[in-house]
Amino acid sequence: MSAYPVESIRNFSIIAHVDHGKSTLADRLLEITGTIAKTDRNKQVLDKLQVERERGITVKAQSASLFYNYKGVNYLLNLIDTPGHVDFSYEVSRSLSACQGVLLVVDANEGIQAQTVANFYLAFEAQLAIIPVINKIDLKNADPERVEKQIEKLFDIPVSECIRISAKQGTNIEKVLEKVIEKIPPPQFNTTDPLKALVFDSTFDHYRGVIANIAIFGGEIEKGHKIVSAHTNKRYEVNEVGILTPNEQPTHKLYAGQVGYLIAGMKEVTEAQIGDTLFMYKQPVEPLPGFKSAKPMVFAGMYPVDQTEYNNLKSALERLTLNDSSVTVHRDSSLALGAGWRLGFLGLLHMEVFNQRLEQEYNTSVILTAPTVPYKAVLSSAKLIKEYRNSEITIINPAQFPDKHSVSEYLEPTVLGTIVTPQEYIGKIIVLCQDRRAIQKEMLYIDEHRVMLKYLFPLNEIVVDFYDALKSLSSGYASFDYEDAGYQAADLIKMDILINGNPIEELATIIHNDKAYATGKFLCERLKDTIPRQLFEIAIQAAIGKKIIARETLKAYRKNVVAKCYGGDITRRMKLLKRQAEGKRLMRKIGNVEVPRDAFIRVLKRQPEK
Repeated sequence: MSAYPVESIRNFSIIAHVDHGKSTLADRLLEITGTIAKTDRNKQVLDKLQVERERGITVKAQSASLFYNYKGVNYLLNLIDTPGHVDFSYEVSRSLSACQGVLLVVDANEGIQAQTVANFYLAFEAQLAIIPVINKIDLKNADPERVEKQIEKLFDIPVSECIRISAKQGTNIEKVLEKVIEKIPPPQFNTTDPLKALVFDSTFDHYRGVIANIAIFGGEIEKGHKIVSAHTNKRYEVNEVGILTPNEQPTHKLYAGQVGYLIAGMKEVTEAQIGDTLFMYKQPVEPLPGFKSAKPMVFAGMYPVDQTEYNNLKSALERLTLNDSSVTVHRDSSLALGAGWRLGFLGLLHMEVFNQRLEQEYNTSVILTAPTVPYKAVLSSAKLIKEYRNSEITIINPAQFPDKHSVSEYLEPTVLGTIVTPQEYIGKIIVLCQDRRAIQKEMLYIDEHRVMLKYLFPLNEIVVDFYDALKSLSSGYASFDYEDAGYQAADLIKMDILINGNPIEELATIIHNDKAYATGKFLCERLKDTIPRQLFEIAIQAAIGKKIIARETLKAYRKNVVAKCYGGDITRRMKLLKRQAEGKRLMRKIGNVEVPRDAFIRVLKRQPEK
């Protein structure tokens, strides 16, 4: 590694919208530099997780070191392949901290999409060199000229700087590597400085403990060095350092400007905090700023299917959150589901992928409650302010929703959404946005066919099924991205679901007053289909405070007690029916209605049709 001075190092990421060919381009770059053998089976080489291969998407940013000779000089190129979905934008922002430039990949057929815009601004704000790459030029409907004009109009990057490639066929890949060397600056670090290393990712190995991915911002590191973590102040001895090619390749040393991995006997998952700074023992340095902590957009309760599995699930959660630091974890408990946790995710796909990884990597099955968003309440009651020690509280569980009389106003989270769509679908999309209480902020024609719309959405309106509705309205052509836009005042209420007069805590929801009746009616109908019939009648009600706003009745199983009566006196018939009704009433008093455990997710998963 000493053969590669700082001037010969280039650190770069590949960023793009979902399915624009990032991982395919990474495969070709690995092949052309001889990092991996060239075979037909090289598909998504850097996507190592089972969930990534099954879904065909990148979930975790993965790095690899490439060696390339250009004009007689050997270069070390550190590549990081990033996810494209909005739910994993935290992975992208973390990856960019270890880079000096990016390849912005755009599909020649699809053109610029919402996440392309978001990722461009992440790189632009980080002041990185940006190389636009137009991929999939081999497709029949590819129109690279149109895409070049879009890039010039939106990002102010000259058409002459765009590189046209086909990652699948390997067309023009050499030119990409040449541009990386020419346009991306080398890292501005020095090997003579004291050691300063940033932990930008980490994984847990059952035998070797924590494996930390590091970017070295100064100095050098080798096996046997004694290092200290700025976050925990604990001291470690380095057992192994190396580079990823893309598999772990141990090396003698790592120098300033290089990216690699480090194993230092960290046994506890809490010891390797992402964003931590490592430095040499007795040579303290100013810690690096690290990363802005991820802001959860969606919360859901997670409980073990069987309470005896609680400790196993706790251990699995700790190890998985080490690898996915954007998930927040709080202890929680429920009368129906027992002890568990309240987890915060960056979006619904993030939640599904996390759950799938728990099942596949740790063989644990869990119950996930319906997703909710974090609301706020501004308290007016002096007693509550004293109790919470704050005049403003955050509500992540509907059970904590304070009474209207002790609150001056409720606040709901909002997001600034960007929609890029072909112009023929504008009318339908505007109607959809208005149904979701969105406020239009901007409308810009990217070219004669595509439009970019910006809307301010309440987060609660888009979190469950907005993306699906947008895709079906636009025949799959529209793309969507959002960013946090703070809180706004809203007329919020808590709606309870009652079964035979008993409130079911897990089915309580916080909703906007305007949507209360439609949502209440919908939930009652879904529950009626979900709960099994009993020998007594079941009343399913939606209530706001003491007021019942919707009701469904699940009829009882009944025996025909008057079947043996034919003719005769009517009083005999009435006496039999009365006795049956009294028995049912008594049964209803002592009967316990069991709501199926998975009903909590099934019932609340879909919102009522608009």
